[in-house]
Amino acid sequence: MKQISLMKLVLLNFKGIREFVLEVNGKSVKVYGDNAVGKTTIFDAFTWVLFDKDSQNKQDFGIKTLDAEGKELHRLSHEVEAILLVDGKRKSLRKVLNEKWVKKRGLAREEFSGHTTEYFIDGVPVKLKEYKEQVESIMSEDLFKLLTNPSYFNEQLHWESRRKVLLQVCGDVIDEEVIKSEKSLAPLMKILNERSIEQHRKVIDGKCSEISKELDQIPVRIDEATRSMPDTSGLNENELGESINALQEQITSKEAEAFRLRSGGEIAVKQNRIREIEGELLQIKNDVQAGTLEKVAAKRQELSNLNGQLTKLNQQISDAKRAVARNEQLASDELAEADRLRHQWHKVNDEVLEYRHDDNCPTCGQTLPEENIEAARTKALSDFNYSKAERLEKISAKGRAAKEEATRLSQDSKAKQQKIAELEQLLEEKSNEIQKAESELEASQASIIDVEMDPNYITKQMEISVIQEDIEQIRKSVQEAAAKVAGEIQSLKAQKEALEQDKAKFSLAQTVSQRIEQLKTEEKELVTKYEELQHELYLTEEFIRAKVSLLETKINSKFQHARFKLFEQQINGGLKERCDTLYRGVPYGSGLNNAARINVGLDIINTLSEHYGITAPIFVDNAEAVTKMIEISTQVISLIVSEKDKQLRVVVPVNIKEAV
Repeated sequence: MKQISLMKLVLLNFKGIREFVLEVNGKSVKVYGDNAVGKTTIFDAFTWVLFDKDSQNKQDFGIKTLDAEGKELHRLSHEVEAILLVDGKRKSLRKVLNEKWVKKRGLAREEFSGHTTEYFIDGVPVKLKEYKEQVESIMSEDLFKLLTNPSYFNEQLHWESRRKVLLQVCGDVIDEEVIKSEKSLAPLMKILNERSIEQHRKVIDGKCSEISKELDQIPVRIDEATRSMPDTSGLNENELGESINALQEQITSKEAEAFRLRSGGEIAVKQNRIREIEGELLQIKNDVQAGTLEKVAAKRQELSNLNGQLTKLNQQISDAKRAVARNEQLASDELAEADRLRHQWHKVNDEVLEYRHDDNCPTCGQTLPEENIEAARTKALSDFNYSKAERLEKISAKGRAAKEEATRLSQDSKAKQQKIAELEQLLEEKSNEIQKAESELEASQASIIDVEMDPNYITKQMEISVIQEDIEQIRKSVQEAAAKVAGEIQSLKAQKEALEQDKAKFSLAQTVSQRIEQLKTEEKELVTKYEELQHELYLTEEFIRAKVSLLETKINSKFQHARFKLFEQQINGGLKERCDTLYRGVPYGSGLNNAARINVGLDIINTLSEHYGITAPIFVDNAEAVTKMIEISTQVISLIVSEKDKQLRVVVPVNIKEAV
């Protein structure tokens, strides 16, 4: 068991206390004082020197001493020192808060610019990091507050944190243990399938929600299907089929008759003769125009080739002209650069050495010998001339390169200008060739013989016209008969379609009936599945109730006075997690008096100290409310309101029972 006790607490200018020393030497004491004389300040000082917070776990509280008007007194050091006994070894922790005053340039007075904090361990100044590490090595902040403040667990910890602490101290109840405690819960082992109870409840909720939505939709779907059921009363499916087949036979017969009318034999013979004559016309045209057409085609191909060559020449001339323009621009830029470098060369060439040198020795300060001064001047001049020559040579090289590049570009432009002239000469020659070819093409086209004027061609065309007139006369004679047959076919098809629609009602009615039965089957299966899930949900609720009972019994057995309610029964039968502290059935947060609250807090500290293996000094604020404290096996500093004590008064009890 790690034992931590307070030996001495020193306050200097802390929250209105100018100077106070609480020397307890590890013993339990009672501190008496009227309201607002500093009892709670003692506890605040203890938590501040350790964790930079007050006893209410607030970091932004004021620690400075105020004057009668409530204003801060400046230029004071605010200091707390706590001397602890940790497993028999004394440890001093001191913290000093100072104001920082700075005198800015131009101002007569110093100005306040913030605070600085100094840290001391056993009187030795240390950095904040080392100070915190030292405090942490004694005990963590959260654990220290749990073990030193009876109200911290119930009033400053969130219920989820309180629950977590209790489960750490007492241990949780595993699912297998709960299931084994009730025979009715045995099916859960297989149902859970390695999921936790909460996970499985979420799965059940999700599935039940989906099933409910589907069950809500099934009556709607059945109603929709029922309303879509066709009326088949007065109809016979077999008779409808026989009637449809008979109508189809009549339609087939009529369609064959219509085909015979449309494709009469005499018309086919005359149409064949027209195709023969059209072939003869084509042969006449080929015989008349064969040689001339070949010449026209050849001349057109020649003209197309010449136009392609002309386009290529135009593109070459355009590319060459763009290259000349680009060369001229680049040559101009190079000449400008050469001119700029020439001016730069003259500017550098005109530079002279401006020599300045300290005639005194930089080491001893004595005047240097004349020969040393002259040698330095000569070296400086030599270095200057060498650097200048190098720079002039670089400028000259760049200038020469620019002029050479300009000359090269100009020569290239002249060569391209010569090439342009040659291409333009070829362009003119090619244009003349095209004009000549176009004239020859026109002459060839004019020499083509008009086949329409050939006597044989004219005779054949007249024969086609006569045959076409004959075909038209034949068609007129069969048109009325074909129209009559087409009308009869249309009427038969309309009758057949009406019968087919009636017959299709039977197939649709069967499909709808099957759909309705399928929906009813799905509804039964969903209801069965929903009931199974509800039974699983009931088992999980029974599991939670059993776990609640085991867990609360296990946790409450660790405490003498405090009891804990870890779950709340919901209206829907479920359980909601919580963590309420009870004392004799009365909730800590409502109806419990101060004495009971303090004793419950001390009971919790007793159990936590035993679990963590640490005892620490306990500060009991408003201790006057307790006439009989429970037994505590550690140091207790009781802060008691006493109207007659206008200053803090420390009393060391005579015996242990009086101390607690």
